[in-house]
Amino acid sequence: MSAKYKFGVSSWLFVSPFTTQSIAPIFEKVSQLGYDAIEIAVEDPSQIDAEQVAAALDKYNLTAVLCGAFGASRDLTSNDPAIHQECFKYIEACLKLCNQWGTSFLAGPMYSAVGKRRMLSADARKKEWNLAVKNVRIACEIAAQHNCQLAIEPINRFETDLVNTSADVCQLVKEINHPAAKISLDSFHMNIEEKNPMEAIMQAGSHLIHMQISENHRGIPGTGITPWNEYATALNKINYRGVISVESFTPMNQQLAEAVCIWKPLADSQEEFAQAGLNFMKKIFK
Repeated sequence: MSAKYKFGVSSWLFVSPFTTQSIAPIFEKVSQLGYDAIEIAVEDPSQIDAEQVAAALDKYNLTAVLCGAFGASRDLTSNDPAIHQECFKYIEACLKLCNQWGTSFLAGPMYSAVGKRRMLSADARKKEWNLAVKNVRIACEIAAQHNCQLAIEPINRFETDLVNTSADVCQLVKEINHPAAKISLDSFHMNIEEKNPMEAIMQAGSHLIHMQISENHRGIPGTGITPWNEYATALNKINYRGVISVESFTPMNQQLAEAVCIWKPLADSQEEFAQAGLNFMKKIFK
């Protein structure tokens, strides 16, 4: 096992939503496969017993990463301030879980609602961008109160019209101007949006605190056309020391599968997906 990186896998590969009932079977499976970390996708904090998660992390010797889910009811660029407040409450609930699980950040595209994409005028776009800066800064203040950071993730143009590239998220972090504002990158989105993945990672630099990987077709890493050596080289050059986490999604939850456009299984089983993904990470991220 590499001493440089910890290798993780998203709970979304196996189940949605993640609940208390998910803990034992998923944690045991992830541990047996040989992973160091479990990336817990928190859709509804009220469905998760935080103490049971903490106990399972200890039992199976796993590190936790926490990823948020940001839909229309958690949109920090909504015209409705009440929705902003709901999002702040959700972010704080997630940060409390971070504290209980020993993880130092919440990751995700918390600047807007996933799936919100429109052609806006330059003035309207600037207004929405400024609102994202203002509200994510507030979220950063909440994170700091919990001794945590936010790993802000750019996602592709089919899922948001606001922050698509490493350059976009670097500019957002610069304007937020808060020590809790950090970056998460995802190779799936990068393969759609970036001209050069190595340059994109280098641009994020020391602000990059989480790295998700998935093949260009959302399948097992190493089975597509992603230039993985460039990713590995860039992470080494910036001295990245965080978790590298496989993120894909179970086709068994119809709502989730439709949201991420997975119309058929991407492996014979989710366990095969997870094992092959780990084997590939150990090989490429030496």
